[in-house]
Amino acid sequence: MREVTTPVLVEVKSDAAERLRVIIADPDALARRVVRDELQSHADIVVIAEASDGVEALELAQHYRPDVVLCEAVLPRIDGMGVTRVLRENAPDVRVVIFAVSSDPDLEMSTLRAGASGYLTKDMGAGPLAPALRGVARGEAAVSRLLTMRLIERLRAVPEAGNGMRPVKSNLTSREWEVLDQLVLGATTSDIAASLFLTEDTVYSHVKNIMRKLGVRSRREAVDAAERLVSLSLAA
Repeated sequence: MREVTTPVLVEVKSDAAERLRVIIADPDALARRVVRDELQSHADIVVIAEASDGVEALELAQHYRPDVVLCEAVLPRIDGMGVTRVLRENAPDVRVVIFAVSSDPDLEMSTLRAGASGYLTKDMGAGPLAPALRGVARGEAAVSRLLTMRLIERLRAVPEAGNGMRPVKSNLTSREWEVLDQLVLGATTSDIAASLFLTEDTVYSHVKNIMRKLGVRSRREAVDAAERLVSLSLAA
């Protein structure tokens, strides 16, 4: 039987409303304590609660509506990306920053796409967290210089105006059209994975969904169907 943990509620002083309100979600109690002590050494930040898994993080965040949830990527029950998606949908005023053990290009892109305001790694230590979270509260992103460069490279890879046009009426998602654009250019699965910062398994999944939605059985047929959709859209 799984041991039931109790969310940690932190005693908050009466002036907490004037400070940056943070919830920490991490399965490691020692890690939570280190981060809490660092953040609360700053007079303008208060940790209002702690969670040891994703379900607790969601319950606490939706109840207390903090400014920021600092969330470990790997959490029991619901992971950091799942927490991000749910809060993005149900509590869009709550910002989420993923605080992961290590850098992972696929996970970084996926969590930002899911709605996270930042992705930081624990090898940076707890010291830079306070200014990063203040920036997130002001509407800024909390990302490393390396991740910033990856985002720039991805922007450079986006087709210029006139290329990769999407029909107005289509049941494909934006990501599926990005994959389909690459197929039109003759890219292989590994090429698409590298270009869009995805795993090859993720690319296979997108291609499968594309073929199902377009009612085709091969990548060549999917490309032909896409070109017909674009032509019909332009002619409309």
